[in-house]
Amino acid sequence: MNLQAIKHFCAYQERCHSEVRSKLLELSFRGEALEEAISTLISEGFLNEERFARSYTGGKFRILKWGRRKIVQQLKLKQVSEYCIRKGLTEIDEADYYETLAGLAAQKLHELRQERSERIRNQKTIRYLVQKGYETGLILEVLQTKFTEGE
Repeated sequence: MNLQAIKHFCAYQERCHSEVRSKLLELSFRGEALEEAISTLISEGFLNEERFARSYTGGKFRILKWGRRKIVQQLKLKQVSEYCIRKGLTEIDEADYYETLAGLAAQKLHELRQERSERIRNQKTIRYLVQKGYETGLILEVLQTKFTEGE
């Protein structure tokens, strides 16, 4: 496979450096040829980690409704730099984040309406939202303000 195929791979969807490096290694690029290919992809605009982080963050938040903690964790697993992670997180609007969290909490509480114990209902909701990547303090704030005032 040649560099043109890798350009197509990068153009098809945003990729992080580690994904492209793995693909190049899979295709038997080694040493200087590997580094030269990555350098070419960056200089020609096919590979941009900040753009990847912004795209990844925006998509995971809007489509899958992931919280910041899960997004950061996944970006770190993809070996994205701290700088690019911070840039990516700017894609999340604070008001949208809070409203998404409140919506997920309301939805989960509604699903658990048959549960007799309010304490267990809240624990299950908190566990679900933490698993989605939301911050515990913010979850507790949303549960307290949104659902104890009868909203």
